Amino acid sequence: MSDATTRAAALLAEHRASIDRLDALLVYTLAERFKQTQAVGRLKAEHSLPPSDPAREAQQMARLEQLAREADLDPELAKKFLTFIISEVIRHHEKLQK
Repeated sequence: MSDATTRAAALLAEHRASIDRLDALLVYTLAERFKQTQAVGRLKAEHSLPPSDPAREAQQMARLEQLAREADLDPELAKKFLTFIISEVIRHHEKLQK
């Protein structure tokens, strides 16, 4: 292996290790977020509140879109991500209402 290839392999390993750490952070952060939304779902169920809150969802979507721009992340990707999370949260809240 040439020196350039060896150095490229080392850099690739560093990038992958960083990606692995970030993936772990994402998973643990997502788990914590769902713990909070489950608490919200139980509270909504106890007080007969609707499982979804379109005004809150729109507010969060705009907030996340702005955060994405600030972080130099494609806002459309951020919106897709939040849309998926919101749909899962609503599904959990509906389940708690039954």
